[in-house]
Amino acid sequence: MHEHRAGLGGISVLTARGTVDASNAGRFAEALAEHLADAGRTGDHPLLDLTEVYLACPAADLLGRATGDLARSGRALTVVQPRPHVREPLTAAGLPGLRVHASLDSALRALADRGPTRAHPGGPG
Repeated sequence: MHEHRAGLGGISVLTARGTVDASNAGRFAEALAEHLADAGRTGDHPLLDLTEVYLACPAADLLGRATGDLARSGRALTVVQPRPHVREPLTAAGLPGLRVHASLDSALRALADRGPTRAHPGGPG
């Protein structure tokens, strides 16, 4: 989903559903990498909606690898509403390229406070 909000710029949302585990972690990582690259090219704020993810054992590792370039460039991936068993490992991991929010509204307020992004030639890095 792509959306444009006044004063905020573009928002690109990737929604994950179900379970992220060893059987589909590669597909999740590929979809996330593509999402981040597209957001980097267009200058959108990347947002990952984990509202409907029930189990994400490798999620912290996958997100850490995927957001490393974002963190080095001073950007971050906004993560919305991970369930407690997903949120706790993400928070404990202390990943600099992640910003975890309890709701979409709080995520959008935080993004608005940061202002519009600019496209990064060659993707998020």
